[in-house]
Amino acid sequence: MKFPAETTRKIAVFRALQLGDMLCAVPAFRALRNAYPNAEIVLWGLPWAKSFTERFGDYFNGFIHFPGYPALPEQPFDQLAWQKFVNQVRQEEFDLILQMQGNGSVVNEMLRDLDAGDVAGFHTKGNEGNPQHFLEYPEGISEIHRHLRLMEHLSIPAYNDKLELPVHDEERRHFQEKFPLLTHDRYVCIHPGSRGAWRQWPPSHFACLADHCAGLGYQVVVTGTAAEAPIAREVIDRMDYPALDLTGQTGLGEITQLIREADLLISNCTGVSHIAAATETPSVVISMDGEPERWGPLNTQLHKTIDWTRSNNYDDVVAGMEALLSERHQFAGP
Repeated sequence: MKFPAETTRKIAVFRALQLGDMLCAVPAFRALRNAYPNAEIVLWGLPWAKSFTERFGDYFNGFIHFPGYPALPEQPFDQLAWQKFVNQVRQEEFDLILQMQGNGSVVNEMLRDLDAGDVAGFHTKGNEGNPQHFLEYPEGISEIHRHLRLMEHLSIPAYNDKLELPVHDEERRHFQEKFPLLTHDRYVCIHPGSRGAWRQWPPSHFACLADHCAGLGYQVVVTGTAAEAPIAREVIDRMDYPALDLTGQTGLGEITQLIREADLLISNCTGVSHIAAATETPSVVISMDGEPERWGPLNTQLHKTIDWTRSNNYDDVVAGMEALLSERHQFAGP
């Protein structure tokens, strides 16, 4: 390995992004831990991701809140919080900082200026570093494979590209106690929300598809965050059949278990689509951002990703949905 395990005892992973982005990097995190079984690995991320590192305790030993930086859109910049962060990471004495945030155009210089440890990761023209440590940001491939390619560039074996998302036993029990009827019924999850309205398939389309599932005998369960309640309500109001509205009622463990036990997930290309990939639940994913090759699930037999920017044919979505439900029904039996 380019950073020997004997001398690389403390590693920072910089990835201050949302759930879907984090899940796509899990195979790389797994490879990193396998290569450095005794190292202390710490995530620098958004506040919510502290719980992510606790859930993935096999891969991470700790968490430091990254407070934002000018030109990074995920959170506002606070100069006082930034200086506190700088002081902390310098005191931590990291042997390696992995830049897994993006192409490096904004953050590579920032990470070097921290003077908190050796930096490796992605780069683009104009922000290059040591070619042994930096990989030109790959375009046109899956986000999962992009980060595995970085591991390979650093001579870290990439074991596999499978996603995972652990659910704690108490979360599983809570789900069964809270939603006992769902443990016996066949149901389809409809998740109409997404970060940014431009990434959302029209509510009328979700409603029609939900009614189609209900007409086939499936319970329809509408999910989303509390902030997505208006779009979830619009979908339900447009439906002819009744639906169970669980918007804002499920934590990460519960939504994972909900999707795991579902017959199908129908969603935009957003965080829950990666949960379905991790739980191996069939899914229909509507890609509204024109990057299905980057964000779509890898298993194209189990998951149908529809690039709505190139082919906005509703019948294609219905056909994909019916094919997945038919295969699921045949496999599960009566």
